[in-house]
Amino acid sequence: MLNSAFAFASLGNGALIAALVFVVIIAIVIIANIKIVPQASVYVVERLGSFYQEWHTGPHFLVPFFDHVVKVVTIKEQVVDFKPQPVITKDNVTMQIDTVVFFQVTDAKQYTYGVERPMAAIENLSATTLRNIIGEMELDATLTSRDVINTKITAILDQATDRWGIKVNRVELKNILPPREIQDAMEKQMKAERERREKILQAEGEKKSAILVAEGEKESKILRAQADKEAQILAAEAEKQAMLLRADAVRQQKMLEAQGEAEALGMLNASAPTDKIIQLKSLEAFAKAADGRSTKIIIPSEIQGLAGLTTALKSIAESDSAK
Repeated sequence: MLNSAFAFASLGNGALIAALVFVVIIAIVIIANIKIVPQASVYVVERLGSFYQEWHTGPHFLVPFFDHVVKVVTIKEQVVDFKPQPVITKDNVTMQIDTVVFFQVTDAKQYTYGVERPMAAIENLSATTLRNIIGEMELDATLTSRDVINTKITAILDQATDRWGIKVNRVELKNILPPREIQDAMEKQMKAERERREKILQAEGEKKSAILVAEGEKESKILRAQADKEAQILAAEAEKQAMLLRADAVRQQKMLEAQGEAEALGMLNASAPTDKIIQLKSLEAFAKAADGRSTKIIIPSEIQGLAGLTTALKSIAESDSAK
């Protein structure tokens, strides 16, 4: 009886432990199949080998043994730098061109099931498209038409990858490397162009310098001419003022003399002069006339009888002969 009790107790403990183990296993399985999808990611889930759902941001539960996450897809914009590809231009020049592709996954299901190895597919498609575009252009146009090439290849790639759930936002030509001999020729051409521009700039500088010097000399001559003109004007005005002053002085002198004579005559008239006084004044006038070195003097008949007239005429004659 006692042995039976111990056997039952042992059986009960084993079942409890087994139940606890089973519960722990179930909990681990449940926890392991809880999936939390991060931001900007999409999980592609298959159930029993077939596409089941796209899981977006948030928690999700994966049914054990039935559901399976086949691909984790990021929907952020991605950048892929492809290695240089050999291309031939329309004028048979082989160049190496490497491209940078900016793309974004827009449909996780198509991206998962649409193409095997999407990056390799985009690289091959990019190389093929680039060869087609460059093959229609000459070397010079290729080197100067990056924007045109970028636009064309972007449009073609975007259209081709649309069925793969991929949108190509932009394609950039990173480097265009022509053959070594062409690079050397281009460097020489660029050097010659730089030298030509340098000479042009130097010639323009010399031209401007010469123009400035000529303008400076012209302005200097103009200033000197203006200064000479102003000096002559000032000298002429000074001479004019001097002549005016001299003329005014002579006029003032004559006015004073006339005024003196007028006053003298007035005094004579006031004193009722005799004939002798008048004759004496006449002689004084003739003396002034003789003092003017005149060689011929007409004597009025009224004063010919004066006793001293002969003496005066004699003195005048002697003075003329002495000359």
